[in-house]
Amino acid sequence: MKKTITIFFIVFLNTISVNSQILPVKEQARVIDEVLSDRLNNLLPSLMEKNKIDMWVIVSREYNEDPIIRTMLPATWLSARRRTILVFYYNPQSKVYKKLAIARYNVGDAIEAQWDMTKFPNQWDALNDVIERYKPEKIALNTSTYFGQADGIDHTDYLELTQKLSNANKAKVVSAADLGVAWLETRTAREMQFYPQLNSITHQIIAEGFSSKIITPGITTSDDLVWWFRQKVSDLGLTTWFHPSVNIQRNDQIEFDHLKAFSKNLKDQDNIIRAGDLLHVDFGINYLRLNTDVQEHAYVLGPNEKEAPAYLIEGLAKANRLQDILTSHFKEKLTGNQILAAALAQAKKENLNATIYTHPLGFHGHAAGPTIGMWDQQNGVEGSGDYPLYPNTAYSIELNAAVDIKEWNKPVRFMLEQNGYFDKNGFWYLDGRQTKLHLVGSGTSPQ
Repeated sequence: MKKTITIFFIVFLNTISVNSQILPVKEQARVIDEVLSDRLNNLLPSLMEKNKIDMWVIVSREYNEDPIIRTMLPATWLSARRRTILVFYYNPQSKVYKKLAIARYNVGDAIEAQWDMTKFPNQWDALNDVIERYKPEKIALNTSTYFGQADGIDHTDYLELTQKLSNANKAKVVSAADLGVAWLETRTAREMQFYPQLNSITHQIIAEGFSSKIITPGITTSDDLVWWFRQKVSDLGLTTWFHPSVNIQRNDQIEFDHLKAFSKNLKDQDNIIRAGDLLHVDFGINYLRLNTDVQEHAYVLGPNEKEAPAYLIEGLAKANRLQDILTSHFKEKLTGNQILAAALAQAKKENLNATIYTHPLGFHGHAAGPTIGMWDQQNGVEGSGDYPLYPNTAYSIELNAAVDIKEWNKPVRFMLEQNGYFDKNGFWYLDGRQTKLHLVGSGTSPQ
């Protein structure tokens, strides 16, 4: 009875802790707008200068929003309004910096409306007037071959805009891809004050899901657990950017299948969670416009077990070693493909059967920036893999180590994903990483 009360008290405190970390919606909006103001006023001019772009034009229509414009709208704008055109102008010599909206209203407090409809009934004419007034050397539009998030101008808007430009200004049109990626991937000091908290919330939710409070061996299915995670996110007033997955590896004849592990969730197989199972979850949240993406493992204890078998503990340690190898190669201006090749070569020397598929993280879960492998592209990724690593950027360290488990007579994949940050001091995890298996049945979770 005492043990039951203790476990209940621990779970109760954990639930209180998670709830207390999440701000009311009004306060979330305040933080979002403070962060946005800082990014627009302080970060963006420096990025424009670095990328040698003096005018950035972003065009978007309501319900067909450019991915970048979504990150620039105030918290109370849930979409663009009619056609919203944002213009950012920065002259590095004079330091003149303008944030303008060719729209009917100001875009929040930060971007001033510049459309005099009595003078320019046509919105494109109003844009042309701004262009002629500031006479930029370049007019950057959101077009990109390799980064979908920076390819946001739609076909109709592109045609109408360029048809309205003079021949001289048409010659100034360039891709804003590098500037767009820099805007998306760069994390500010203000964001980094609370980004670790998002990861703490994510870890706490996973720990609760991988516990006897939620899992009853022999009854609970992997699909039950998936929907528990979805419901938990909703109950906390959060959102998620992808549907979670839970899969099972166990002592049977079924070989690991990467596609099933992240999509079918063993729904077409025996998905009842049992003692002796190695569980895996892929789970993330969205909060204050940032995202997390985490994968962890749990072991379901048998009646006489107090810890996981040594061979599973050793398998997790090998995956941790692979994480260390990968992040040790994070060096500024190395491309994603260079980091991937170096990490895989070192892993091979250490006899690790490695697969690496690490990606940037931030405003999007699979964010813009250097792609460091994909699970089915271990020789490098064209385009996004050729993009360099820059400081003040966040990453989801996603990979797996396949370990031959003789007790199960097959390889077991230890699939880990933890979120971290790269700055001038190197790489560090935002809220630590899993180094011990969650234990289902003991009422405890790893620290």
